[in-house]
Amino acid sequence: MNPWPLGGDLSVARIGYGAMKLTGWPQGGRPSRETALAILRRAVELGVNHIDTSHYYARDGVAANELIREALSPYPADLVIVTKVGALVEGSDVALPAAEMTGLTPDGLRRGVEANLRSLGVDRLDVVNLRMGGHDRSETSLAAPLTTLLELREEGLIRHLGVSNVTADEFAQARAIAPIACVQNLYNLSKRDDDPLVDACADAGIAYVPYFPVGGFQPIKAGHLDAIAARHGATVPQVALAWLLARSPNILAIPGTGSPAHLEENIAAGTLKLSEEDLAQLG
Repeated sequence: MNPWPLGGDLSVARIGYGAMKLTGWPQGGRPSRETALAILRRAVELGVNHIDTSHYYARDGVAANELIREALSPYPADLVIVTKVGALVEGSDVALPAAEMTGLTPDGLRRGVEANLRSLGVDRLDVVNLRMGGHDRSETSLAAPLTTLLELREEGLIRHLGVSNVTADEFAQARAIAPIACVQNLYNLSKRDDDPLVDACADAGIAYVPYFPVGGFQPIKAGHLDAIAARHGATVPQVALAWLLARSPNILAIPGTGSPAHLEENIAAGTLKLSEEDLAQLG
């Protein structure tokens, strides 16, 4: 697989790593601290140079950014760390109307950026995604929060901007305000509502980064999936990742795991070549 030029100047492998599961946030178990650090180091050894994280990936005193810093700082020159701020900057924001989400205010966004800088131990963030909320979307525009992040970029605190949890209309609006390096939305083999947006991003040379690439809290279900996995001697998640990589060259997968064995399997999915018959069966 050819690497993707994220933002035009950051070359990243198409299988990265999502750090959320290292903390058990927002729910579920987590690995020991020693295992979490080992997973991060092993990921980089295996060629991962794109890590997705956020300062709000933290639970019971365990924070993803701090684990990343302990495991990998001083950071490899080619490592790209993508963070996010916005609607989930505080856990309570999830249940609030979008207009009341403190993470979308100028002060909340600045605090979020500064928290990521501080916890990662860097002077500038490679990519910051503006994460929009899921409630009362008609009442809240991304123009104001994205403009705030653009100002922070002009201050030198951010290299590239992305958007997350956005509609096609919001994507178009964002591109009219600032250069957009990536879109991070829910998308996988079973959840394909974003098909047109994936293609629009590809046409514009913009990365599309699906969250929950192997289903998240809901296992992926698709016809012929088990049979295809068996035919290749692979796991279902590996086939799901391979399908994403085959779907479009601008898709960057960031599967997360707290298991060293699953990390190896996820990265190995990059070498799994699905046939035309496989792809046709998966639809």
